[in-house]
Amino acid sequence: MNKVAGYRVMLGLKQSEMASYMNISRQAYSQKEKGKIPFKDSEKVFLKDKFKVIRPNITIDEIFF
Repeated sequence: MNKVAGYRVMLGLKQSEMASYMNISRQAYSQKEKGKIPFKDSEKVFLKDKFKVIRPNITIDEIFF
């Protein structure tokens, strides 16, 4: 499990719920989470803000690099 998936699970969210929040299909979200399609910069910022609930000082670099 990669970091994006791990944080999503810690938030108690399904892929379909994250996809809905991001206004993309569940299939597209799944492909992005698996690393087959890159997240857009705006999506990275969205995820960072979402994951702040778990880690208030989290950075995009910590999540994606």
